[in-house]
Amino acid sequence: MMTLYYAGPSPFARKVLVAAHELGLATQINPVAVSVSPVGVNPDVAAANPLGKIPTLVLANGEAIFDSRVIVDYFDSLTDRSLAPRSGAERWTVLTAQAQADGMADAALLARYEAALRPEPLRWSAWETGQMDKVVRGLTTFEAGALTAGDDLTIADIALGCALGYLDFRFAELDWRQTHPRLAAFYAELAKRSSWIATDQRS
Repeated sequence: MMTLYYAGPSPFARKVLVAAHELGLATQINPVAVSVSPVGVNPDVAAANPLGKIPTLVLANGEAIFDSRVIVDYFDSLTDRSLAPRSGAERWTVLTAQAQADGMADAALLARYEAALRPEPLRWSAWETGQMDKVVRGLTTFEAGALTAGDDLTIADIALGCALGYLDFRFAELDWRQTHPRLAAFYAELAKRSSWIATDQRS
């Protein structure tokens, strides 16, 4: 049995959990919810991952694998199905799109930390604006691209969905559906999948 350290609100942890469900690996994972912070250390997570970040996957032999992209690659190695093409030009297209979606989620997290964790006298509004500008540019690019929410789902689609879900959770005022109707339709279809429903643990 593998142990996954995760936090429900994390788009990166959810990406890993959705991937596990899509690949039929969810029953092989013991998910352990933890609390982590950029300014605090969770000793259990830090013992497995010196960066102290989630998601962190601990294998049955005690070996730890992180971050989310590496964990999903590991999952892909365990099954006949792969969430990213195993070779060829399409592999790099999918992995680059995943990196873009992850970058949007990371920028949103940094903006959240600036507003919620940094003491008010030290907050830098230009920093928060700059991070959210990355999110908006990412939304615009994905709106114009190919979107998939069916059985040919890729890790790029999952990562994008997790980024959009995090925006709903922490930045509802952005109202991205109003200006990105194709993304809205994509997310609505994605939200019907059993893997998505099973991993909705935001709190």
